[in-house]
Amino acid sequence: MNGNSTAEPARDLIDHSHRPSKLLLLLEGRAVYDAASMLPMLAMKRFLPQGDNHPVLVLPGFLASSKSTSPLRKYLADLGYRSHRWKLGYNMGYSHGLHDGMRDRVIELVERYGEKISLVGWSLGGVYARELAREMPDIVRQVITMGSPFRGHPSSSNVHKIFNMISDLPYEKIPNDFLQHMAVPPPMPTTALYTRGDGVVAWQSTVELSDRLDVENIHVGGSHLGLGFNPRVLVALADRLAQPEGNWQPFKPSVWMKPVFKNWYPDWLVHGKENPLKV
Repeated sequence: MNGNSTAEPARDLIDHSHRPSKLLLLLEGRAVYDAASMLPMLAMKRFLPQGDNHPVLVLPGFLASSKSTSPLRKYLADLGYRSHRWKLGYNMGYSHGLHDGMRDRVIELVERYGEKISLVGWSLGGVYARELAREMPDIVRQVITMGSPFRGHPSSSNVHKIFNMISDLPYEKIPNDFLQHMAVPPPMPTTALYTRGDGVVAWQSTVELSDRLDVENIHVGGSHLGLGFNPRVLVALADRLAQPEGNWQPFKPSVWMKPVFKNWYPDWLVHGKENPLKV
């Protein structure tokens, strides 16, 4: 991963004191409900903003493969995007080979279609997406993360011990200055989708603190493992990916959305100077 950073002050990392409780971890079984909720949502997709056919690469979370993102990619394709898997098997944690493979995949898709690509990353996949975008700003259109712990110290996750056992780069070997660097958003429109009910990673580590006008947080509720099926995530993705290149606007629920999503998209979480960590 590239160690270069944009000119923005580093943020304090979220530590073990914010690690999700064991109860929240057990409640990750709610992902089954999230998956079931996706079905009626699919019938409503014709009422959502439609795609402009630009390429979208979806990166899976830790210990997951492209199979986990298949329903999401199908949904994006139906909306009118050229959605693609990463073709790198299971996400077993960072390695130089994995980084090179992701970078090659981004370049391959950009060269195939001749236009910028949007990156969507679930959990650890979102951390990768931010770093790829930072490394290749001229070919990445926007970045959307889903429950990605880009502001978290290793100890803030409930799976950090598993990560350390199997990853080529255990958390303890990641320099603290690089962890600080990861917290800085890449230099293009960036949206962080997060849930306060996250049982895998500290939700505080998945939100942006940037004052940039093209960086935002959207609270979607639900579980961490169900983010790829969560109807509120699907609505947010449809709206965000449909933003015209060069004319990105902060997320604002449409009139028909507000009665349904007002508890999930309160104004102070959608965009602005308010810090969600203080509310």
